[in-house]
Amino acid sequence: MVNLVKLHFYFLKYMKKQKIFMNIVIRILIFVSSIVFSTEPNNGLVDHKPNVIALTNAKIYTSYKNYLESGTIIIRDGLIDDVGNDIQIPIDANLIDMSGNTIYPGFIESSLVNNIKKNDQDFNKHWNFKVNARRETSKLFNPDLKKIQSLRKLGFTTAHVIPDSGIFQGSTTLLQLNDEFNILNEKVVQKIDYEVDGWSSDKYPNSLLGVIALIRQTFIDANWYSNAQKIVKKYPGHDPIKLNKDLDIIGNWIINNQPFLFSTKHELSILRSLDIGLEFKLNTWILGNGYEYRRIDEIIKHNPFMIIPINYPTNPDLNDPYQALNYSTAELKHWDIAPDNIIMLSENNIDFAITSHNSENNNFRKNLNRSIDRGLSIQKALQALTEIPALKLGLENQIGKIEKGFIANLTVVNGNYFDSKTKVLSTWIGGIEYPTIPKYKIDISGNWSMSIGDQKYELTIKNNNNKFSGKILKDTLEFKLNKLKVDGRFISWNVRWNEIDFASRFTGHFIDNNLSGMAHDMQLNWNANKIKDITLKDNDQVKEIRSNLDIFYPEGAYGLSSKKDIKKDVLITNATIWTSGRKGKLIDSDILFQNGKIKKIGKNLKVPKNVTIINGLGKHVTPGLIDCHSHSAVFSVNEGTQSITSEVRIQDVINSDDIALYRELAGGLTIANILHGSANTIGGQNAIIKLRWGQSPNNLLYKKAKPGIKFALGENVKQSNWGDDNTTRYPQTRMGVEQILRDAFTSAVEYKNEWNDYKKNKSKWKKKIPPRKNLELEALVEILDGKRQIHCHSYRQDEILMLTRVAEDFDFTVGTFQHVLEGYKVAERLKEHGANASTFSDWWAFKYEVIDAIPYNGNLMMDVGVNVSYNSDSNELARRMNTEAAKAYKYGKYGSSISEEEALHFVTINPAKQLEIDKWVGSLEVGKDADFVIWSDNPLSTQAVCEQTWIDGIKYFSIDDDIKIRNRDLDIRKNLIDKILTKHNNNDKKDWKHSEKKSAVHHHCSDEYEH
Repeated sequence: MVNLVKLHFYFLKYMKKQKIFMNIVIRILIFVSSIVFSTEPNNGLVDHKPNVIALTNAKIYTSYKNYLESGTIIIRDGLIDDVGNDIQIPIDANLIDMSGNTIYPGFIESSLVNNIKKNDQDFNKHWNFKVNARRETSKLFNPDLKKIQSLRKLGFTTAHVIPDSGIFQGSTTLLQLNDEFNILNEKVVQKIDYEVDGWSSDKYPNSLLGVIALIRQTFIDANWYSNAQKIVKKYPGHDPIKLNKDLDIIGNWIINNQPFLFSTKHELSILRSLDIGLEFKLNTWILGNGYEYRRIDEIIKHNPFMIIPINYPTNPDLNDPYQALNYSTAELKHWDIAPDNIIMLSENNIDFAITSHNSENNNFRKNLNRSIDRGLSIQKALQALTEIPALKLGLENQIGKIEKGFIANLTVVNGNYFDSKTKVLSTWIGGIEYPTIPKYKIDISGNWSMSIGDQKYELTIKNNNNKFSGKILKDTLEFKLNKLKVDGRFISWNVRWNEIDFASRFTGHFIDNNLSGMAHDMQLNWNANKIKDITLKDNDQVKEIRSNLDIFYPEGAYGLSSKKDIKKDVLITNATIWTSGRKGKLIDSDILFQNGKIKKIGKNLKVPKNVTIINGLGKHVTPGLIDCHSHSAVFSVNEGTQSITSEVRIQDVINSDDIALYRELAGGLTIANILHGSANTIGGQNAIIKLRWGQSPNNLLYKKAKPGIKFALGENVKQSNWGDDNTTRYPQTRMGVEQILRDAFTSAVEYKNEWNDYKKNKSKWKKKIPPRKNLELEALVEILDGKRQIHCHSYRQDEILMLTRVAEDFDFTVGTFQHVLEGYKVAERLKEHGANASTFSDWWAFKYEVIDAIPYNGNLMMDVGVNVSYNSDSNELARRMNTEAAKAYKYGKYGSSISEEEALHFVTINPAKQLEIDKWVGSLEVGKDADFVIWSDNPLSTQAVCEQTWIDGIKYFSIDDDIKIRNRDLDIRKNLIDKILTKHNNNDKKDWKHSEKKSAVHHHCSDEYEH
């Protein structure tokens, strides 16, 4: 080896002045060196490609904001050796003239989804098959060559490869898109996805509720595992902890502040992911979905790094007016606004990278250019394809720029990449060129104005199924092109000018619609310019303009153009006021609301300054109605795989966009108790919400409310009505239901005792592994401690009695029996136990276990002192809770009647007491929240119309506003349809698939639907 180096040195010195041979010598030495240094055995002919390349005369973007008008790039051994305008070109370089071309830093695909190979034979893995943090995409990458080639055609040279299955899906990797797929960063992020298998799966989790609970429990376990490992290491003598690769990896990822990438399919899913990140102090990244603009204010508060797809919808087919009805106005608005999404992110200084994820390849550049037309700066677009992903993916000193020492990843375009007419000619990856336009793909057919030396000619080339022919014309003379060959960008032929003269050999290349080269035997240069086809004049070219539509909250029907967060001071005069409190019903009275609270009630109240006066003459004012059993506004209702799922939380799946909320506001509803379904004995934690239409899910939550949880008894939990394929989950009998309850609370007592011992005896536990926080048991301990209410789905008297006895054995009280259709049979026992009852007014005979239901049930329970409410368990019924209350008045006790005021209590103060929020809501009394409804008539009348609904002193519904909103939405729809039908570009595909999440989903206790 030393002798070879000496030979290299002396030979170069000897040949210094003999430049004519220098290139040959260098090539020989490179060839010999490659043989000496290579560790890989050669199979076949040795590749003699030079490792020094000079790309000259190109427009070069060295970064997203700096460029050279006519520069040179020197590539040596796959790296950028130099770049500049007037730089020394090494004598050993292979020169490539890039005249007319633009060279960009190689683009970085930030999200290449890959169906990685599975390695489920791993030992020491997590108990749940959906937790696969141990998977390493770098080792399991399963290349899709067709996809790789398509990415190169778009200009991508590097890809961030992400797995596609599971919940914790494993680590991602950054690799080159060359033939070897060289890895640049082995482990970039841990990928998390809300993967839901649905009701058909009997494996936990099969719902979004369960998925989120599993994510939270796994993070808790990972932190515990990391801490336990430290204790074991510091204080030897412990029994070894069972090795768990997944928890170990996740724990270390958190400790090292490495990113977690959450994949989202909905704008509210982004907010959910950010909440999880905040709870566990994660470095949170978001793989977006194109709907970010809908909740951009909430996203800004967290300011995460985002990877944004630009898969904009194509033109919907609206020519058939009946077919057009299939498209919601929200979908049509998204068609119009989608290209503005990344513009809004840019304007709000949110870091994002652009990805071709989920977009058709032929639409990626087109969609990007649409956003640029609308106002996205080219610099920002280029930055989002290069420097931002390079920085976030940990390779900012190697990729994303064209600088000395960087990897020679380049994107070569025959012009401006952001011009729809240009083409990506090739990508250079690690200094190796990958042509993106295959042989014969460059169209050189047509007529050309040609110059050979100083002589003018016309060149004609024809292409017949990739068989080229041509001729040169001079006046009336024609000269055939013989042996015409087209190879990528290169062309050659020979021509005989007459029968006597020799044949002239021509070679050349195609760059930026120009042909140029050498007529070798004539020792002349030649060039040809294509005779332009007829094109639209500049003033005929139509550029897209930004959407002029307002963003609504939520987006869709009846959305608000601004979020309602300004409380108004309101005085209602001369109204009939149903207080549901000690004052009863007040005739011709006034009520004053200030700062979101009830300030005064009485007659002839003094009018304060800056107050809105509402003439209540002939009107009725009631407290906002309360529904104690609802399944509105959720993306998921049941986690039915296990009998105990107290770890799942309804608050994690709140859908604040659900149109049911607006419809219920129009019926006077202001508060709803959103419950888990009745698929299991111990279901999930509830969420009590105020119907603040337009707000985010977190802002719907009524934070003063006491936490609760759903229990269930009867047919649903023992799977009597699940079909023949679902008969294996314990329990299968009513006897088993009692036993699983007792077992669960026995475990909770033991768990509580262990934690109490840990908290009281810190010194004893100093050298011991601490207890593991268990979300399932945490909720049950809260029940034991009286900090969480039980809302129990129930029908039969025997089961109702059973649960009261179990509760008393464990020294807690059941908060509310839901449905409780045989409650009238055991009303005294309910009173003795201290339970509330939330029942149906007149539902019966809808299944066998309710065969003894009667419409007098509520009144009979109330008669013995049980606090009774009527509930809906239905989006539709929740719109008419005032007339549900009227049924209490109608049926009465054995045909006699209770007072109208007492009947209204069934949907106001009584449910407020059941939810333990009566201190703040449920009645119109001084100091309580300004939640009220204005009715046109007696609220118990079927003729009564809800005219206005207020929450916290903010008007969320009024008939007048509703009419304006309906007209507004009709105008928006009409204008959008007109815009689509008259859109200039009629070549767009009209096969847009509906992707809008449907919000009006009707949930019941036993529903299977998940979305």
